[in-house]
Amino acid sequence: MILMTLLVMSAQTQLVDYPYVPVPFAQVQVEDEFWAPRIETNRTVTIPFAFRKNEETGRMDNFRIAARLIEGTYRGKRYNDTDVYKVIEGAAYSLRQHPDPDLEGYIDGLIEVIAKAQEPDGYLFTARTCDPNNPAPGAGPERWSLLAVSHELYNAGHMYEAAVAYFQATGKRKLLDVAIKNADLLDRTFGPGRRVGTPGHQEIEIGLAKLYRVTGEEKYLRLARYFLDVRGRIEGYIPRYPTDSPWSVYNDPVQVQAHRPILEQDEAVGHAVRAAYMFSGIADVAALMGSKDYVETIDRLWDDVVGRKMYVTGGIGALHSNEAFGQAYELPNLTAYNETCAAIGNVLWNHRLFLLHGDAKYIDVLERTAYNGLLSGVSLSGNLFFYPNPLSSDGKFRFNQGSTERSPWFEVACCPGNIARFLPSFSGYIYAQRGDTLYVNLFLSNRGEVDFDGHKVIVSQQTRYPWEGSVKIVLEPQTDCEFCLAVRIPGWARGEVMPGGLYHFLDHSDTRPTIRVNGIETTLDISAGFMHVRRRWSRGDTIELDLPMPIRRIVADERVRANLGRAALQRGPLVYCAEWRDQPGKRALNLILPDDARLEPQWRSDLAGGIMTLQGRGQALQDDGTLREQDFVAIPYYAWAHRGPGEMAVWLARDRQALAHVEHAGPEQEQ
Repeated sequence: MILMTLLVMSAQTQLVDYPYVPVPFAQVQVEDEFWAPRIETNRTVTIPFAFRKNEETGRMDNFRIAARLIEGTYRGKRYNDTDVYKVIEGAAYSLRQHPDPDLEGYIDGLIEVIAKAQEPDGYLFTARTCDPNNPAPGAGPERWSLLAVSHELYNAGHMYEAAVAYFQATGKRKLLDVAIKNADLLDRTFGPGRRVGTPGHQEIEIGLAKLYRVTGEEKYLRLARYFLDVRGRIEGYIPRYPTDSPWSVYNDPVQVQAHRPILEQDEAVGHAVRAAYMFSGIADVAALMGSKDYVETIDRLWDDVVGRKMYVTGGIGALHSNEAFGQAYELPNLTAYNETCAAIGNVLWNHRLFLLHGDAKYIDVLERTAYNGLLSGVSLSGNLFFYPNPLSSDGKFRFNQGSTERSPWFEVACCPGNIARFLPSFSGYIYAQRGDTLYVNLFLSNRGEVDFDGHKVIVSQQTRYPWEGSVKIVLEPQTDCEFCLAVRIPGWARGEVMPGGLYHFLDHSDTRPTIRVNGIETTLDISAGFMHVRRRWSRGDTIELDLPMPIRRIVADERVRANLGRAALQRGPLVYCAEWRDQPGKRALNLILPDDARLEPQWRSDLAGGIMTLQGRGQALQDDGTLREQDFVAIPYYAWAHRGPGEMAVWLARDRQALAHVEHAGPEQEQ
């Protein structure tokens, strides 16, 4: 039974929103040499490629079968509808900045089919509608009968996100009307006094919050809160499957974050993607409803993740088994999971926490994840993907859904679609506003437009970040006006690897950031990670930020046993790795980089589209047990695995003793 103390909200509930407001991505044009090519590749390669794969693998035909437009049987997993929705969402973001009549026409055709696949009362789940008498495995014998694994509500959440994005991009309501009809069905079905249930895979909460924002219908927000509030309160919600059942992973409520009520949870556990989506949904509900108890909950969970369970690349989810968080400080490298979708979820969650609190530490985590553990998930060509993102490779362990390399697609294809929708929205993370303060969160060449009480201001950046730390910000107000510019001073530039103390720099650096306003150096007055400059601004005023980028060594908390005696390398926001191809012996796991080994940055235009490498002298343990000095090269972690399978290491032995501990993949982890 469900506890009767659940909050039941009235239609008169006072609603608020995030106090810090992002400058919409459509108002910011990315022009830099690092992100702009990736966003353009996503537009011209990844999105068309993903649409094509959705057609080739039957994902779109499932909708056509459900709509009775063609005959056939359902193909694939019960959550495959979301792969279509996510690519539509990404295409919608792309259309906002790059109108494309052919692409828009194609999507309109898809939406026509999706609308016809929807059942008369609003139900939309092709895994059941294609053949109601023989639904896809895991869909449950009847509607909503197996919510712990069916993904019915997960699918709906992604559909809502796509519908809102396409409506905002084109003004066309057809998919939005499909989403509203479905959400109305959910509202009639679930809630106090109606059916009790909550999804095994969170996402519906995010979608309902977006649907609320675009429609103003509070019932959608109340339903999002309901799905969160009932979690961990329903006896018998998690079925007890036999250990040989494909659903046995759900035997433990911990895996789907249903082990305790939300407000009692104090540790990030279970499936990492589900957790990150749930944390994002909690943040949305907290902001929109002014729920301080929810804010306290996600703050507590964030402290646990960044302090005990996050990789130096910003990845989360250490375990291949269940794609889940491990125990505190359980952060293996060779068998690290770090799903690409979890990295995206981590970005979504940390951005929301910044919008709640205005503290730069959340952008520090966001930046670390975006540049390292997220970008590694897609090739430079835009059509090859990582599902997991390990921090070590022996060239043999098949970590990537049965492969040691990036793959063009997966049977479970959540990650390509997530990349497709993340990259075109990236410019929406650069700036934010609160009152008369403009926050500069990320550094990349761009041109954006903001508004201060009717005063339009063009803000632009020129920089070669992340390769160089010089950033020039130019302000062009329509008329002279006073406001505050808050420029983030990254944690790595202030001597902090990451909030929480899980990692720290081994070496000391005397370099310090500097900032100049119209050429005059200004004393750094940093609050919550931001340097604030308040003045009356005129057209052409400039702020020049210089972030020195020495090569730094990082060591982990000694309780992270996988990294004992090892150090990682970072320059600016980028984490580096040693890859076999660059080492004289064509190996990486036998390398030793002594603490006193001198390294220098060197630009290589012939590698990975142009990258800054780190070069020096190190040592390598030979097969006969001797040490040999040799040249050493490190490349940005995101750029590895573009030159064939082989060894790679982020955490490098500082001495010979550290090499005595070599990670191996157990047989249960070989895929």
